[in-house]
Amino acid sequence: MSEKELGQKWDRCLADSAIKFGTGLGLGIVFSVVFFKRRTWPIVFGTGLGLGMAYSNCQNDLRSHYVLHSKVAKEQ
Repeated sequence: MSEKELGQKWDRCLADSAIKFGTGLGLGIVFSVVFFKRRTWPIVFGTGLGLGMAYSNCQNDLRSHYVLHSKVAKEQ
């Protein structure tokens, strides 16, 4: 794996983590305010789910050596 490929994978991981963290946090806040009388556990739960999914995706992406993503395939 070249340094460029590794950099692209890390960029995808960081972008995916930011999106999933923000979505989990946002949904946790909405559920906390609307359904659970402003308790903090839905916020923590949503954020944890987002980070867990991002971690799993990054782990799979960094371990896969032979998977071509559509963006990379179009450039070649």
